[in-house]
Amino acid sequence: MDSRRLFRTSAVTLSVFGLLIAGCTEGGTTPAASAPAPPSAAPDKRLREFYGQRLIWRACGVPGFECATMKAPLDYADPGGEQIKLAVSRIKATGPGKRLGSLLVNPGGPGGSAVGYLQGYAGVGYPAPVRARYDMVAVDPRGVARSEPVRCLDGPQMDAYTQVDQTPDDDGETARLAASFKAFAAGCKKRSGRILPHVSTVESARDMDILRAVLGDKRLNFVGASYGTFLGATYAELFPSRTGRLVLDGAMDPSLPTAQLNRDQTAGFETAFRSFAADCVEQTDCPLGTGSPDEAADRLKAFFAELDAKPVPTGESRPLGEALATTGVIAAMYDESAWPQLREALTRAMGGEGSALLDLADSYYEREDDGTYSNLMYANAAVNCLDQPPAFTGPAEAAAAVPSFEKASPVFGEGLAWASLNCAYWPVEATGSAHRIQADGAPPIVVVGTTRDPATPYKWAKSLAAQLSSGNLLTYDGDGHTAYGRGSDCVDTAINTFLLDGTVPPPGKRCT
Repeated sequence: MDSRRLFRTSAVTLSVFGLLIAGCTEGGTTPAASAPAPPSAAPDKRLREFYGQRLIWRACGVPGFECATMKAPLDYADPGGEQIKLAVSRIKATGPGKRLGSLLVNPGGPGGSAVGYLQGYAGVGYPAPVRARYDMVAVDPRGVARSEPVRCLDGPQMDAYTQVDQTPDDDGETARLAASFKAFAAGCKKRSGRILPHVSTVESARDMDILRAVLGDKRLNFVGASYGTFLGATYAELFPSRTGRLVLDGAMDPSLPTAQLNRDQTAGFETAFRSFAADCVEQTDCPLGTGSPDEAADRLKAFFAELDAKPVPTGESRPLGEALATTGVIAAMYDESAWPQLREALTRAMGGEGSALLDLADSYYEREDDGTYSNLMYANAAVNCLDQPPAFTGPAEAAAAVPSFEKASPVFGEGLAWASLNCAYWPVEATGSAHRIQADGAPPIVVVGTTRDPATPYKWAKSLAAQLSSGNLLTYDGDGHTAYGRGSDCVDTAINTFLLDGTVPPPGKRCT
């Protein structure tokens, strides 16, 4: 596996899926049509065209998988207006056993390709008993990957954007950082102005209900990771009577405003780093010393300051400065299996050669060897900036918040406080806001939280499980982002049991 593809993450609520992604192509076997849903399935008569459509399934060029294109209204307030095309993929249940319908999956982001995740991992890597009973299905959310992707910058522009100093030391550096966010937002408006107002989580959840209907399912069964938990919870809020078996792994807390979400996530990265540091100082190859985790944190912070003053070469035109180095370290916090790779990358960077740490940063941004980027970061900003008002309206507010972010994380706090300025200049006004999700009337929902999750802190899972009228918390006492399929037989057995027969984990269930 290419180390540059070890981590596929996104900027605010991040998810990991490490296998190479294969794309859909047309051609191969004879197309097959799905049976249309009855018109009465549409909650709004104006949507009958969409709920009654037939999907034409074609081979994807990936053995066992089929792909189709689904139509949805671009603007649900105007169903008779423009339409959007969404990429769908599935792999049918393998048997034996009675088929349980479709199981939709979403890896998070926002901006992660659900189709890529299905074809690269879930459709072949989920536990065999689950794949035997469910058709595994994914739809790339609007604005993501194959579903009319949001575009903002070209490769060289994105390279420049990722290198902007996010710990400004004076007014000039602050102005340059603000200008980079403005240029990013302007690029999104220029290249994706048509779709930019219509990529909210609410709209994507409504798209999933159309897909549920055209697949012929009475209820939506769903496994969502990271941001996918917000998508799943939003679906349950909108369509509680159509909600089936939902697993929300690495949960977000929808009741928190953006600034608090970002501050909590900053604390989550600090928790994850402290876990890494405690392990690192016990290793003979730890570049942060063999003292205490606090001393290791001080050494890393000092190294970031050195890079801020003088980046190190990487063997290409992009030197490793503080911004890219910080991103590389953060990328490795998502999975403890990356810790040895991070130790090596830091050792080399501290020795004056930054290519290995740059590779980690590139994996985070989904940068290809040819200098192009996926649309992950563009979709991430587009969805987040539409779902909630910005954390800060300008540099003064960001600067005022730095102390509270540094309290949450002495290592990452300053940079992540300034990074929270990204939506301040967004060209489209937010359509959503923070609120509790109860989803009254929905059947039992399993919420999974990992105690040292860097991107979705454990307290978010506890909060979401408490908000949901039918929420059930499953705790994984461990490191890394999300829990299902990451090595805990206890977690996997509890989730498999729920998906296969509807039995929820007992109250207080805790796994290692």
